[in-house]
Amino acid sequence: MKVEELKHPLIEHKLAILRDKKTGTKEFRELISEIASVLCYEAMKDVKLKKVKITTPIEEMEIGKLEEDNYAFIPILRAGMGMLDGVLGVVPNAKIGHIGMYRDEETYQPVNYFFKVPKGIEKREVFLLDPMLATGGSAIDAIDLLKEKGVKKIKFLCIISAPEGIEAVTKKHPDVKIYTAHIDRELNNNKYICPGLGDAGDRIFGTK
Repeated sequence: MKVEELKHPLIEHKLAILRDKKTGTKEFRELISEIASVLCYEAMKDVKLKKVKITTPIEEMEIGKLEEDNYAFIPILRAGMGMLDGVLGVVPNAKIGHIGMYRDEETYQPVNYFFKVPKGIEKREVFLLDPMLATGGSAIDAIDLLKEKGVKKIKFLCIISAPEGIEAVTKKHPDVKIYTAHIDRELNNNKYICPGLGDAGDRIFGTK
């Protein structure tokens, strides 16, 4: 499967608070960050560790350690920034890039306005961050940009996803695995996820 959905009672509990329109900006931000960290743990289940020798207070031992420099987190601006602290809590020394996109409200298509990634990005495994996977347009464009830079390993992390967006991304980029906290029912006529949680960027930054 190219999609992994978190199925856990505590995640469902946090999503219930996140979705509620009465939830304030501070709590919304905190929950986005918490769920992002869990998604990161799931997405890194298959990483390879480097064997090193350490000395505990009792004895010397060999153990696996993560080579953090091999990874990069790239949020899709602006909403993806809400997930960044959560994933950096898991891999604090990962490199960070940014991809800026906004949705044209008439065509519903993503418009690119900023792209900056760390040097040597093609050698790293990239985790693309965006709370919402709706039509899949932004995710597809972001993945296209990364592949043009030579990136070979990409994983997409999102809080809420729509079946239409999952289908679009997996059709265009079958090599990219999607990690999501929940797959919602559908998109409405305005291309918003239903039941969804509203505009994640506005709720993270308190702009509405």
